[in-house]
Amino acid sequence: MSKQVKDNEEVDLGSLFVIIGRAFTKLGNFISGVFKGIFQFLIEVLLFLKNNSIKLGVATLIGVLLGVFMEFNSETTYEANLYVKPNFSSSRQLYNNIKFYNDLVRQENSEEIKRIFSISDEEAKSLKRFDITPIINENDILTSYDDLTQSIDTSTVKSYSYLKFKNAFTQFDYKVHQITVSATKNDVFSKLDETIIGSIVNNNYFKNLKRTNKDNLLRTDSLLRKNLKQADSLHEIYKQVLIEQAKKPNSSTSINMDGNNSASINKEQELFNTKVRLNDDLVEVNKNLSEKSEVINIVSNFQPIGHKVKAIQKNKAFQFGLFGFLIMIVTLLLLKLNAFLEDYQEGVKN
Repeated sequence: MSKQVKDNEEVDLGSLFVIIGRAFTKLGNFISGVFKGIFQFLIEVLLFLKNNSIKLGVATLIGVLLGVFMEFNSETTYEANLYVKPNFSSSRQLYNNIKFYNDLVRQENSEEIKRIFSISDEEAKSLKRFDITPIINENDILTSYDDLTQSIDTSTVKSYSYLKFKNAFTQFDYKVHQITVSATKNDVFSKLDETIIGSIVNNNYFKNLKRTNKDNLLRTDSLLRKNLKQADSLHEIYKQVLIEQAKKPNSSTSINMDGNNSASINKEQELFNTKVRLNDDLVEVNKNLSEKSEVINIVSNFQPIGHKVKAIQKNKAFQFGLFGFLIMIVTLLLLKLNAFLEDYQEGVKN
């Protein structure tokens, strides 16, 4: 009986190895098939480019020539950047305002642009684009998450992970933002920043927030300075008491080196720690007073003279050349698809 059981176990073990071997074979065939498919696809792409190289080259050349022609017949474009650091969640309103200015440019509403920025008609017509983007900085997300964890209770922090916070972080939440203006005149930019910033700064809602925040910070600053002064006074008084008591013979609080004065040292350490904590709080308050004394802090103004746009992705010859190349590819693919459908239709009929 034991021999039969042993034979059955050997058979089962052999079957298991066969199943595992088949599984590895199928996995190997699948991986091999994937690589073969990728290789076949690349070969098809290369053959397509090779067989249609003349057509693609002609389309690209036509696009480049058209772009060069338009480049020579269009005015030179200049750009300048304004870097700002919004406070009180005013970045969303700033983005809306920049979008509004850009819409006016696209609609060629030079009269409204002229009125808003108090510039000449020629300067208003020279403006070609308004854009705003955040300066992406991973540290902004980390510091914002740290501020959040310190402002809520521990149980809530555990249920709100950093990854979840990062996924909810939007372009409006970054600290520094870049405003870019394009124009055909290179000296118009310095006349724009005052209006762009003023549209936010003069908003009553943000003015009230700034005033309230500043008042609270000033009150906190005053209270911290008062507490720090009292802590300094207490510390000095405590040291004087310890010195006076140490002078008395057989004093129970005399200062010695055998560890009996640990209670006195602990009290003095507590006072010292309190002073350090108050100093840290005072530094933080002054930092906030410096950074949040305005609705929007200007990190860097527009340059007085804009720089000429030279980026290749903004070059019309490059843009039209690439456009011609892509249009020809799409056209050739559509022709191949049409030929395939016609062959398929003939095959169904036959």
